[in-house]
Amino acid sequence: MQAQYVLPLVDISKLQSPDLADRIEVAHALDHACKEVGFLYLQGSQFNFDYAKALIEMAQSYFSQDLDTKMQHYIGKSKNHSGYVPIGEEQFAGNSYDLKEAYDVNYDYQGPETDCPLLGPTLWPEDPDFKSIVSQYYSHLREISRQIFSAFALALGVREDFFESKITDAPSQLRLIHYPYNPEVRDAEGIGAHTDYECFTLLLPTAPGLQVLNKAGEWIDIPLIENTLVMNIGDMMEILSNGKYLATKHRVKKVSEERYSFPLFCACNYDTVIEPVIHTENSKYSALIGGEHLFNQTAQTFQYLKHRVASGELVLKNAVPLSSFGLEEQAETAS
Repeated sequence: MQAQYVLPLVDISKLQSPDLADRIEVAHALDHACKEVGFLYLQGSQFNFDYAKALIEMAQSYFSQDLDTKMQHYIGKSKNHSGYVPIGEEQFAGNSYDLKEAYDVNYDYQGPETDCPLLGPTLWPEDPDFKSIVSQYYSHLREISRQIFSAFALALGVREDFFESKITDAPSQLRLIHYPYNPEVRDAEGIGAHTDYECFTLLLPTAPGLQVLNKAGEWIDIPLIENTLVMNIGDMMEILSNGKYLATKHRVKKVSEERYSFPLFCACNYDTVIEPVIHTENSKYSALIGGEHLFNQTAQTFQYLKHRVASGELVLKNAVPLSSFGLEEQAETAS
């Protein structure tokens, strides 16, 4: 079943205010929206959509290249899960594939050498403009995400700077995703239903197609609103909030028109212990290591990593199955 629903819209402009009362006002609005749906629109004076326009144009240029050229920077060649993702590389719970290609960009960590598989320099194409434009957008949204983390701290009843030390070198990933034009496809139920693994996602889409699963088990079409981003809750924020906010299953339905999508998946530092921020006897979740969870979920999705697991080259520690978070109805309906 498909339905129309208008997501809440939250203006985060006041997160830049020196007045704590203004920032608390935004935190309350985020809190209400995330309790109700887990998906919402964001607008704010801090967003520079000129950066977004440049990113879209660069993605259009990059993905227009032939496959052999793009495969020179195949994600399986990288040391830290970055680079080009061809169609069919990702496989979600239920063994479903998305008809899409992508380029995955990591935080260019410059600290001491680390064994963390999601940190380190991104595998960039040779085109310097690609790196410059994509990095500009990444840095812009990363700064805004820091403001949003502070708002979540206020909403959860802890110090406003609670997350500051936990997001200094976070493996937050920006994806440039291309859904190719296919005139043979009719609007239909999509594939690849999933929750996001991180704390929250900031999404810039260029065309309709995104659907969200609501509490009634209905797939809801999410229309575009100009000069907004779509935000949704991920697995880690579900744990941090002790289930106050639920990671929401979503998918992209099959549509004939070409579509681009640019999610920034906002995470905590790799070694951060993810557990309810306020400890009570009624905690619903066991603690996990943020980066470990993120990599384990990724390794259960990407073909090149699944092959390494199957061969014994890669061993996943403390991995939980895909679709382990969100509403029970979601797991049943979206399987």
